[in-house]
Amino acid sequence: MDRRWLGDRALSVPVLSLGTASFTSGPWSGNDAGAARRLVDICLDEGLNMFDTADVYSGGNAEMVLGQAINGRRDKVIISTKAGLRTGAGEHDVGSSRSHLLTAVEGMLSRLRTDYIDLFQLHAFDAMTPVEETMEVLDDLVKAGKVRHLGVSNYAGWQLMKSQAAARYNGWQPLVAHQVYYSLIGRDYELELMPLGLDQGVSALVWSPLGWGRLKGGGKHASAGRHKDATPDYAPPLYDETLLERVLAALGEVARDTGKSEAQVALNWLLQRPTVASLIIGVSSEAQLRNNMEATGWELAAEHMRLLDEASTTPVPYPYWHQRAFPERNPQPV
Repeated sequence: MDRRWLGDRALSVPVLSLGTASFTSGPWSGNDAGAARRLVDICLDEGLNMFDTADVYSGGNAEMVLGQAINGRRDKVIISTKAGLRTGAGEHDVGSSRSHLLTAVEGMLSRLRTDYIDLFQLHAFDAMTPVEETMEVLDDLVKAGKVRHLGVSNYAGWQLMKSQAAARYNGWQPLVAHQVYYSLIGRDYELELMPLGLDQGVSALVWSPLGWGRLKGGGKHASAGRHKDATPDYAPPLYDETLLERVLAALGEVARDTGKSEAQVALNWLLQRPTVASLIIGVSSEAQLRNNMEATGWELAAEHMRLLDEASTTPVPYPYWHQRAFPERNPQPV
């Protein structure tokens, strides 16, 4: 499987990563991690060695199952995990304070059965904690050898830039990754976060690259309803049904031309976008995992990229529409 760098050659990662949020709700759930280990086996055989999790996934159980599944082969895998969302009722059971992050990392290391985390990310911005406190404790964790690389998730542009500026000004470990929502039916990432990523050396790890299952193919709205009903608070919103119709039609046309599935086409489109380092895929079966893996190792033709670009384009808000009118001194990444 192809690999790309996070940041300025900070960490080499596969272009697909396996998300583990379903490790305790799918056929591999429960205390027996045998089925999860089988998924890990398939991934490693294909060169997919990065696994993404978080302390809030099933109350930490997803990290535990992942730790069991990779037992005995820690040196072969890259662990990406996240903290910052609420994990308990206590005052310090949430956020990016020194107290919470130190405690959170110790818990992660125990559940994952490891003594270090390859990529540690802040799951959400904490406006109640000074960014200097947050970035300093992250630097301390790196210096202690408990964390090797740093990232964030779901940050606004100013939040990411403020955090990165604090790290660079103080000589602390910089951010190299931003875990973001990005898909053919959700291109907001391109407006500010993509140019910022290019400028600051922050690579994108894409969650829900198939738009919460809406772009998997196999029907007009295949599987979208099930996912949205299950976690409506976290599903990426779809404000324009006509956008979905246009994108699905374009995906179908490109899939017929290329002999690939709609999902493979949608994933491949993302892999040709600037800053994108890895797509985090969640699967409910071995067959789905193998199907998604076939999105790599090839590239969509220019005419197919244009077709998908046009079908998924939406009006942009101010000041972006104004900036795009004067590209001579303000070129756009896409």
